[in-house]
Amino acid sequence: MTETIADDIRRLEEQERLLRFSRFSPDDAWALGNRLRETALARGAGIAIDISLRDRALFHCALPGTSTDNAEWIRRKRNTVLRLWHSSYLVGRRLALSGRDQGDAHNLSLADFAVHGGGFPIFVADLGCVGAVTVSGVPQRIDHSIVTDAIAGLLNIDLGDSRLPD
Repeated sequence: MTETIADDIRRLEEQERLLRFSRFSPDDAWALGNRLRETALARGAGIAIDISLRDRALFHCALPGTSTDNAEWIRRKRNTVLRLWHSSYLVGRRLALSGRDQGDAHNLSLADFAVHGGGFPIFVADLGCVGAVTVSGVPQRIDHSIVTDAIAGLLNIDLGDSRLPD
């Protein structure tokens, strides 16, 4: 199991290295949000989608099958990404490998932070993490893959070996 977690961490770190924007505008958020929506509809995944900069939402959509709980999960995952500048799934996998919890390791309260898959940083060249793309509604590994597949598609990047196996 430790090897599986370590392999996930390697792949997740590589995804963060690859999936970076040269710029990110409201038009990019709209294109990415629509790509996420279409992907979710094609997979039959009832998810809520949020693309936010640090100070404002640029895209938000809730598909059939979601509830207000999904908006709360999005808030908590987004907070994790914006605080630590890493995907919420990478943070969770690192914690799983170390045997620590989010409170001990990062002083993240359960009420305001979630270390489950679905939140991914919007990295912009020379600026760092300017926001987060976050989804909630299906198992966390699938939430994460929906986001990374959509970003990779928008950026025309082949994730290759860094894509998480199902």
